[in-house]
Amino acid sequence: MPPARPRVLYVTDLAYPARGRRYGDEDVFLTSRLREHFDLALCHPRDAVALMDGFDAVVVRNSGPVLAYQEAYAAFREHTTATGKPVYNPLDGRGDMAGKQYLLDLTEAGLPVIPTVGRPEDLHRLPRADRYVVKPRLGADSIGLRVVPADEAGGPADGDVLVQPYIDFVHEISFYFVDHSFQYALHAPDPARRWQLQPYEPTSDDLEFARRFIEWNVLDHGIQRVDACRAPGGELLLVELEDLAGTAAARRRRRCRPASPAAHRGGHGGRRRRSTRRARRRCAAPGRSAAWRRPVGGRSR
Repeated sequence: MPPARPRVLYVTDLAYPARGRRYGDEDVFLTSRLREHFDLALCHPRDAVALMDGFDAVVVRNSGPVLAYQEAYAAFREHTTATGKPVYNPLDGRGDMAGKQYLLDLTEAGLPVIPTVGRPEDLHRLPRADRYVVKPRLGADSIGLRVVPADEAGGPADGDVLVQPYIDFVHEISFYFVDHSFQYALHAPDPARRWQLQPYEPTSDDLEFARRFIEWNVLDHGIQRVDACRAPGGELLLVELEDLAGTAAARRRRRCRPASPAAHRGGHGGRRRRSTRRARRRCAAPGRSAAWRRPVGGRSR
């Protein structure tokens, strides 16, 4: 009789209304790959607490599906802490899993992020712009997001939303890390075609930018995605740090290769743990949430 395999509960929302793609189709593909290694079941965020004790570990898809169920997600986090149930990613990150407060913190610290404020009295700290983006502190997939003229930007900054200048960026780039090891990058050369993604070969400066935010976060391990936009002056600015990402969304027809070894510190981390890294690269591609699928700091889509 073969040895028992680990039992994994995969938390997602198959009906989640992501823009430009179907979460349910992606989840079916992703979990088909995970089933090669685990006994696995899918559940909705509202069912996670009731079911998780019957599994060895829990994987949370990413921040999008859980943000609509804040009470269930809070109960899930509390139960996880009380029972010590392993969760991938761990739930002590400072990025999207904790809301968008980190954008304010990073702005205050002077790090290269799209400038962000959350109070009317702080609007003068933003660069002057003709338009501004207003978005909820807790949100995903552009839900509740608005682009407003400059004379209306001060009205909504009431503590429940964030305000950023609208930046006419050149393109968007996502950097993918597993256990602090850079895996690959993707970008959308044409901002008007957000989902026509191509492999991107990052420069050493690009990777230094992305690693700065991975190191700022406190996750010991897990999948993290650093989303950035290329400003008109050529500099990169952080759009979001997705750290509630037990998986990245699948693209069946795309295989992403890692950057060249010269771009890595100490060589290509994938070679050291070849089998797991290779499996992750083959089934992983850009899982997007919150800030990226929106005109925050960029053009409207």
